[in-house]
This record gives sequence, structure tokens and C-alpha cells, in this order.
Amino acid sequence: MGHGLADERMDASALRLLLPDAAEEAGDPRQWLFLDTETTGIMGGSGTYAFMVGIAWWDAGGLEVEQFFMRDHSEEHALLLTLAERMAERKVLVTFNGKSFDWPLLETRYRMTRTLRPPAPRAHLDFLHPARNLWRLRIGSVRLKELERHVLGWNRGADVASEFIPEIYFDFLRGGAPEPLVPIFLHNQMDLRGLAALSSRIVSLLAEADLPGKDGFELFGLSRICERRGEATRARKHYEQSLAADELPAETDRVARQSLARLAKREGDHSKARDLWEGMLGNSREGFEAYEQLAIYYERYIREPQRAASISRDALSELQRAKRLGTIARARYQQIRTRFEHRLARLERKAGRLPLEPIVEESPAQAAESDGRDKKRSSHARIG
Repeated sequence: MGHGLADERMDASALRLLLPDAAEEAGDPRQWLFLDTETTGIMGGSGTYAFMVGIAWWDAGGLEVEQFFMRDHSEEHALLLTLAERMAERKVLVTFNGKSFDWPLLETRYRMTRTLRPPAPRAHLDFLHPARNLWRLRIGSVRLKELERHVLGWNRGADVASEFIPEIYFDFLRGGAPEPLVPIFLHNQMDLRGLAALSSRIVSLLAEADLPGKDGFELFGLSRICERRGEATRARKHYEQSLAADELPAETDRVARQSLARLAKREGDHSKARDLWEGMLGNSREGFEAYEQLAIYYERYIREPQRAASISRDALSELQRAKRLGTIARARYQQIRTRFEHRLARLERKAGRLPLEPIVEESPAQAAESDGRDKKRSSHARIG
């Protein structure tokens, strides 16, 4: 799809992941209106103005950009009226964090005029949230400028910092020269072009087609999106692909295995779930869940209560180590311990043996001896 969607309808599977039950127009990029604002502050509210509103849309020749600028507050009515006219032509609003900031601010400004009703887009696609799922794990920041650099391979070069924009505008209102405003116009244009290109990249990733260039981090993020939208088959496929890429950090690898195991169990693929749980065992939130799920598996599906009991004992032993090493919160420790003790007691009875006696806390000397054995394991992440 490249960086332009003007001549193509969005893949139906991508649209389902972006906006379930969206209006038909949302799948037609010719109906998209990209929007980005520059404001007098970032807090919102009735005292904040959008002094510049940039819009863009796909045309046969590429991306067309139009910007509306308020030379003083008296021009706000004209700016909002013109924006409403443009939104009537293209009814699908496309933003980056616009659902939380840009559009609520503009709706407030429409209401403040007392004469203009806010336009009602047929759909609102906000690409911040899928961007977070796809790239925050790999690059940390999901600011548009960082996504352009690390995902699209762009470098904006010189660009005005967002925090300086309100003061530059206020200086202009106080009679300052207009030249310092030029970088703000360029900044707004770059935001719109970055949003348009990023939207194309995200739509390509969300489509059913297996495109080259997906890394393990993107595949993990894509699987999370699919799972949240109820696309279990796709979620499972992408979790498996992300694990096969063998580049996820240990903590994320465990989360991917945990989610994949849950999906496999839900679909009745118990042997696949068992293999995943066996690879997750250890001192972590996911590891203790794996102990519990394996105990359930061997008790209910394989009918081997003795083995389920053995796994529960291993879990209690691992739990004691986590307590000694300080890698688990006290409340979490007690919760997990109680659950496994109850399970083990029931399994012991089922196996025809005496009920399990309560776990005895170790003496300081025993704990010190165990600490020496377990010192190498102290790098586990804290749980709880």
C-alpha cells in the first residue's frame, strides 16, 4: 500500500481491528480527513484555543494539505465554519491522539460560539492506540516524530518543539513579527504527512496479508490487538510468529506464551497449551500461572493427580524462593500460597494419602543456606 491509500479500500480485516462496527465510509480512504491542531495550551478546557487547524486528504496526486490560521480570536468563528464545511465533504475523521485531545477541544470551541454545532463525523479513526500496541515495546516513545524516525525511516530535521508553540503564538498576538510562525506551519504540515504515512503503515500491518518486514515486536503488538478485538485465530497465529522470531525480551516472551497458552486452551488444544506452560515455569507472574494450569491439566485431562500434586509442590517451593529473594509482594505471596496449599491438599486426598500438613516457615539459618543456593536467581523481575 505504500504511503498512500487514495485508490484502495481498506482491507475489511484491518477495519475490524481499528474500529469494529464502523460506518461503511470508514473503509474508504477517499472519505478520510486527517486533522491536527496547534493550540494555546495542552490542558484543554474552555480557555484553550486551537489557533491553527491543519487538515489533509488523499487526492489523485497524493496528499493535499490545507491549514486554517487565526490571526486573532475574532477569526475563530470563520475558522470553525470553514472546518465544518470541509468535514461535510469527507466524513471520516483521522487523527493521532485526536479522540483524547484535538477533537474534544474543537467540540468545546464550537459550543463556545453558541451559534455553530460541532460537526458529527461518521467515524473517527485514531491511530495513536494501534501505534502504542505495535511499537511502544520496541522504541519506547510513541510520539509521532519518533515513529516517523524509527518506523517510517524519516528524519524531520529542524523542527519547532511543541512546548514552544503557544508562546510563539502569544508573541505574535502581542504585536510580534509573523516570521517565527513559519516553523509552526511547517510543524503542522509534517504532523499531517506523518499521520497519513503512519496510517498507511498500520493499515498494511493490520490487513490479513502476510507482508514482509514484520519483526517480532510488531507481531506481538498485532497479536494483542487481534486478541482484544476477539480475533482469536489471528491472535494465535501472530503470537506464534512473534515467538518464532526469537527477539522478544524475556518478560514479553513470557507474556506472549501466556496469552498463546490461554488461547490454545480455550480452543481445546491442550497439548499445545501444556508445552507452553512447561516453558514458562519459574519465579514470575506468568510462571506461577503456568504451575497452576499444569496442575489443572494433569488433574482434569490426564487424570494423574499424583503428577498434579508434584507440580503444586514445585510451585510452593518456587514461591518460597521468591519470598526469600524479595521478588514477590507479601499479599501476592500469601494469595498464591493459599491457592496452591488448598489444591495440594485436595490432590493428596484424591490420591488416597493423608492431607498435607501446613507449610512450615524456614528458620533464619535455613533461609541463609537457601539464599546461597539461589543467589544466581535474584535477577527475576518483581511480581505484584
